[in-house]
Amino acid sequence: MSLSRNRILNEVRDSATLNDPDVKLTPKDNFYEWEAVINGPTDTPYENGSFKLSIHCPMNYPISPPIVHFLTRCFHPNINFLTGELCLDLLKSNWTPAWTILYICKAIIYMLGEPNAESPLNCDAGNLIREGDIRGFNSLAKMYTHELAMSGF
Repeated sequence: MSLSRNRILNEVRDSATLNDPDVKLTPKDNFYEWEAVINGPTDTPYENGSFKLSIHCPMNYPISPPIVHFLTRCFHPNINFLTGELCLDLLKSNWTPAWTILYICKAIIYMLGEPNAESPLNCDAGNLIREGDIRGFNSLAKMYTHELAMSGF
């Protein structure tokens, strides 16, 4: 069995036993495809929202990071509203094989509460923050969370 497949099987087993209240991980039939549902962090406009993610592990995972996309639309400067692509250094230049899929999901939850407007994938969200209109950003993020991510899991 390949190193990649062994690692993924271990992560499947670990995610089942950890039972994290903010992350629900479900591997697909081929184990290289996962679906996750994460809860929005408290005291943010994403609170009470549940966001679905697709996670694709390459054949050389964990040497290379997984590819993660939001399936639930989310108004955030580091998430492309239309494609779900996200900008997270952990999944690019700062990747290390020590990180797990659960850790990535926890990092994404953290990212929701700490938006970085310096190099946004969503320019509208980034501009609101850069211009100091935090109230406007929070209002739009909360509205979209309410409309698109309030189904729970």
